Amino acid sequence: MKTIRFTISLLALASLSACALGPDYQRPAVVTPKNYGEAVGNWQPAVPKDHMPRGAWWEIYHDDVLDTLEVQVAVNNQNIKVAEAQYQEAKALLDASLAAYWPTIGAKASSNISQYASTQFTAQGANTLDSLSGNASWTIDIWGKLRRTAEANRASAEASQDTLQAALLSAQATLAQSYLQLRVLDDDARMLAQTLVADQRTVDITIHLYHAGVSTPADVALSVSQLKAVEATRVDLGVQRAQLVHAIALLIGQAPALFSLPETNIVPQLPNIPATVPSALLEHRPDIAAAERQMAAANAQIGVAEAAFFPTLTLTGQSGYQGVNFPSLIAAPNQFWSMGPALAGTLFDGGILRAQKAQAVAAYQASVATYRQTVLTGFQEVEDDLASLRILAQEDRVQTEAVAAAQTGLNVALNQYQAGMVSYTNVLTAQTAALSANKARLDVLGRELVASAGLVTALGGNWSAIHP
Repeated sequence: MKTIRFTISLLALASLSACALGPDYQRPAVVTPKNYGEAVGNWQPAVPKDHMPRGAWWEIYHDDVLDTLEVQVAVNNQNIKVAEAQYQEAKALLDASLAAYWPTIGAKASSNISQYASTQFTAQGANTLDSLSGNASWTIDIWGKLRRTAEANRASAEASQDTLQAALLSAQATLAQSYLQLRVLDDDARMLAQTLVADQRTVDITIHLYHAGVSTPADVALSVSQLKAVEATRVDLGVQRAQLVHAIALLIGQAPALFSLPETNIVPQLPNIPATVPSALLEHRPDIAAAERQMAAANAQIGVAEAAFFPTLTLTGQSGYQGVNFPSLIAAPNQFWSMGPALAGTLFDGGILRAQKAQAVAAYQASVATYRQTVLTGFQEVEDDLASLRILAQEDRVQTEAVAAAQTGLNVALNQYQAGMVSYTNVLTAQTAALSANKARLDVLGRELVASAGLVTALGGNWSAIHP
């Protein structure tokens, strides 16, 4: 009874004096600008939005094929499956650390037969000893080691969840950008097909003029050469298109040989992304949320390292029955029990514990720097895409004017050539200029579409979840 009273008193004292060693986590300050340098208008202060639903942000392009492909990314992409399995692993580790709060209870049944030799006092014989018992062990978390461990594992699990979301968002963005490039490439092929029709008409005109004695064999050869050059350019687009299709197949978890995307004449329109999206969207980014949670986990590990300096208090107990006659084993005379606390600590380790604490502190400092760098990188990516869209919009206007001017020049050159006023060299120059201007315009359009998907991704996904 004295032992029981002593143990209960010790447990009460432990529960009252229990504390969690190590620093309590506080999110480090990060310099956050009020406005983006490339944006117009004021931006609202950032607030955590990392767990808000991102939605089907790719629907801003109004393309049914893209919508269907994006859905398959979350289901079939193998990198996403890896990240999801890692998240489940982190959750299981958290459950294991939470289970350490509770006592461990076990049971044991045994039957041992022993043989002994005869002596002058006893005869030779065998003896059977039966036993049925239960045992329990409970580590009291006086110094908060278990709590800090659970805290670290909880933050790690949340970081793993955010990493999963970051991987999904990255795969969705890569798919959108690949698909948009593919559709611009299809439009490029369509433009080249129209150019081939026009160039074939020029070849026919040149041959007709040659038979009329107005043109020369060199003009005919040059016109055919121009036609074949455009045809070769169109064929060459097939290499880029095949690679984009294969990349899309990989993103949706399919073998490239079993996947195809037919050409279309529809290019998704450039979405009107609001220039006054609040800066709260930056903290909507899952990679920033993951870096912040990893920082919290590293902070908790300092407490785990500090708790290792102090002894561990464990309460153990055992109770059961033991006797030589199994049918009457469960009886008061055969009953036994034991209970008591145990303290275990390290007296000398050569500095291992100090080194482990220093390692935990250094890991936390590194995670702080990583978090701040991730935030800065996020701001840079948003600024980059905003700048790209702003500058490319200006370039698109200029390039559209260049296309119109080049087409006018080509029409004039063709009319003058048919009238015998200029040589075919003028037509060839005008054809080259028109083709170059058209391809440049499509290149700008492709870069604008890719930058738009990049901006939505840099902002963490669907902005309408925060700023309708």
